[in-house]
Amino acid sequence: MIEANGLSKHYGEKIAVDDLSFVVRPGRVTGFLGPNGAGKSTTMRLILGLDRPTAGTVTVNGRPYAEHAMPLKQLGALLEAKAVHTSRSAYNHLRALAATHAIPNWRVDEVIDMVGLREVARKKAGSFSLGMGQRLGIASALLADPAVVMLDEPVNGLDPEGVRWVRKLLRDLAHEGRTVLLSSHLMSEMELTADHLLIVGRGRLLADMSMEEMHESATTDRVLVRSPEAERLRAAVAGPGVTVTSTEPQLMEITGVGAHHLGKIAAGLGLVLYELTPQRVTLEDVFMKLTAEATEYRTAARTVTNVGSAQEVTT
Repeated sequence: MIEANGLSKHYGEKIAVDDLSFVVRPGRVTGFLGPNGAGKSTTMRLILGLDRPTAGTVTVNGRPYAEHAMPLKQLGALLEAKAVHTSRSAYNHLRALAATHAIPNWRVDEVIDMVGLREVARKKAGSFSLGMGQRLGIASALLADPAVVMLDEPVNGLDPEGVRWVRKLLRDLAHEGRTVLLSSHLMSEMELTADHLLIVGRGRLLADMSMEEMHESATTDRVLVRSPEAERLRAAVAGPGVTVTSTEPQLMEITGVGAHHLGKIAAGLGLVLYELTPQRVTLEDVFMKLTAEATEYRTAARTVTNVGSAQEVTT
């Protein structure tokens, strides 16, 4: 388990982590989600003791990570896949790590096979592609068979087969009762992998919820209806909790009534419908709304205007 209480980190006037409190529990994959610059990497460095907090505490299985006699057995982490001795082979890199915790050679061979690096295990790590480096980083994190696994953007650079393998690996680790913390800025990837979400922005905790709760927050009764008899349908559905907006004479967006119920109302009145389309809010939409005011880097809007026969693009 990872537990943070009032965790903060300042770099001069820059506040990277701002009074974060959370618990990452065993038996589930917890997604650590936020836009670039949200403080995710700094928080993970604080968990590992690589940075000293300005305020607050963070523990791994009940004590600071550095105070464990054999820390790799408590928490295995992937923060930067390329942080390896480039002239060492993948095998020797893992052997060097294993020697710090008296881990036997058979375990090195086991994790090499686990991550699919057997054919390149004797090659220099400096020659590895991004995806191969990610696999080596995951092997390093799993080497000591830790109770807690923390991975920062583990699918970065992996091909589709590798991405699916990582998803299954993380779910399997959680099912074994381990604590799994997965950092990413991709809501789409979290939706396929995580059971619980910690969402941060500008160093602050914006949401601490299960994926089920996230799905519930994305649920809405919003339906797009197109009909030559739109006004009759508007009158039929009018009532408490129902909102009808219209931008065209025959087009309405109705909130508060489901598509099935609207279809029954229209059929009962004999109304002609050209379109009846439920409007769904994606989890990415919910994430973007939560982090709208916490995005550090924004792109400028582009507009296109016609100037004579040419187009002028401005930003």
